[in-house]
Amino acid sequence: MAWVKAFHIIAVVCWFAAIFYLPRLFVYHAMSEDKISKDRFIIMERKLFRGIATPSAIATVILGIWLISYDPSYYMSSGWMHAKLTLVILLSIYHYFCWRIMIAFRDEKNTRSHVYFRYFNELPVFLLIGIVILVVVRPF
Repeated sequence: MAWVKAFHIIAVVCWFAAIFYLPRLFVYHAMSEDKISKDRFIIMERKLFRGIATPSAIATVILGIWLISYDPSYYMSSGWMHAKLTLVILLSIYHYFCWRIMIAFRDEKNTRSHVYFRYFNELPVFLLIGIVILVVVRPF
């Protein structure tokens, strides 16, 4: 179980690293004006999303399910776990929105400013705080 937990934590860290950096790329992409820069950001966003963010998200979910399988009656009867899973679902929705934004940039259909993406970039911080507190403190 310790190995599964360790790899789960590694996957979570990698997923959050990617989910923090991708919207920052959107900020710079929205500010760019020349084709060379825009093309470079499209490549960077795609590689980050497909090479790190999505595989890490998949690994996080698979390893999380594996951890729950060790004692499903305990975990699924705990309020903190339901709250944590809700936050993970919200993070997955955020991941999906990042994908949609990436497609909009690629297709030159983005209508949002760099200021929007600066705020958008902060949302996963709140999810991370909630998830960590729920797992460590287990308040209910």
